[in-house]
Amino acid sequence: MEPIIRINNLTHTYSINTPFERTALDAINLDIYQGEYLGIIGQTGSGKSTLIQHLNGLLKPTSGSILFDGQDIWSSPALQRNIRFQVGLVFQFPEYQLFEETVYKDIAFGPRNMGLTDEEIDSRIRRSMQFVGLSEELLDRSPFDLSGGQKRRVAIAGVIAMEPKVLILDEPTAGLDPASVESLLENINTYHESNDATVIVVSHSMEEIARTADRMVVFREGKIPLSGTAQEVFIHSEMLTKMGLGVPQITSVFSHLYKMGAPVDPAVYTVAQAKDSFLTALANQREAE
Repeated sequence: MEPIIRINNLTHTYSINTPFERTALDAINLDIYQGEYLGIIGQTGSGKSTLIQHLNGLLKPTSGSILFDGQDIWSSPALQRNIRFQVGLVFQFPEYQLFEETVYKDIAFGPRNMGLTDEEIDSRIRRSMQFVGLSEELLDRSPFDLSGGQKRRVAIAGVIAMEPKVLILDEPTAGLDPASVESLLENINTYHESNDATVIVVSHSMEEIARTADRMVVFREGKIPLSGTAQEVFIHSEMLTKMGLGVPQITSVFSHLYKMGAPVDPAVYTVAQAKDSFLTALANQREAE
């Protein structure tokens, strides 16, 4: 299967030929597939945000290329414009993206720039509001009068209204209370499943990504030292800890038990998996006796 996004030897260097020159991405190669839910993990400054700003053409590579459906996104101005509608990016603090007088006008901004009819724009606005769990009663309100969580949902709705093939969210749950986190993640998953969309989520929360993503990509100093399913990544819990990435507590416990000789899976990341691993080890031990 061909990837929807192919990243070839992508390098990005800030402030070239100045004392502040810094390479944020160093010859990155990564394929991202249609319908995939991809989680990107890494400490602040590891290159995560720089990467995602390349995926819809906000940043231009110093070297290397980004292909969308097999085409270099920098090959023509027309393609660059189209990419902005196909690859939707929600920034870390999306509430700062709001600028219109009403919630309705804010969400309508992207679809209107796509040249859609008023009827289609209205339909998309209401569908996106439903996706993010907001009442249509808010449509005539000023986005600046809403709560922080509501502003974030409105900003996400504005991107979803363009119905992008790829939805990218940078730290979408940062600063939200636990109930809001669960609700927002459920909304994102609904969009992912309902539209067969590719979803890319950048997060500091290993546990959050492990529960939602099909595949994890770990960034460190502009490179990708680890990638794979959550279990394939968490098997390297010691390396992740040294990188300053906190693995789920249950992973730390079972990794420690594994080092002590217990016949358990060291890469579990939920209580249910831990229980299954423990019961399997117990059954195997009884069978051996």
